[in-house]
Amino acid sequence: MDNDDIISTLNDLIETCKDGEEGFRTCAEDISDPQIKNLFIDRAQSCSSAASELQELVSACGGDPETRSSISGSLHRRWVDIKSAVTGKDDESILNECERGEDVAVTSYRKALEKDLPANIRSVVERQYNGVLRNHDQVKSLRDQVRTAKNLTR
Repeated sequence: MDNDDIISTLNDLIETCKDGEEGFRTCAEDISDPQIKNLFIDRAQSCSSAASELQELVSACGGDPETRSSISGSLHRRWVDIKSAVTGKDDESILNECERGEDVAVTSYRKALEKDLPANIRSVVERQYNGVLRNHDQVKSLRDQVRTAKNLTR
């Protein structure tokens, strides 16, 4: 894998992290449960930190680090906003959309890990991937809890 491929892969992951940061912030604004709101704010900060770490790696490789989220991430957030407006910002719907965003992040990190990354970069990407998996599983668990509680009150 040449240096340009490494930089491109890392920049793709930076966009993924920026998408996650903005996605979690959007969901935090819309969610009604204060504990979940705080969790999402924390997850947004973690995504920001992950992006910063990747940006440092890009710079160390001599590249220009990405600084923005992707177009698809922006479109997904707009969809979350539209859907939230239509559904009355139902927590289950917000968590569903958040989980979809985390599905994209899992896929992005898996694709990066399929590449022949240098050992020092691979270790960072693997560590961040494990964090993405924890985020995904936590969001899914919260969504399931909200769904169960909602069904019990019907």
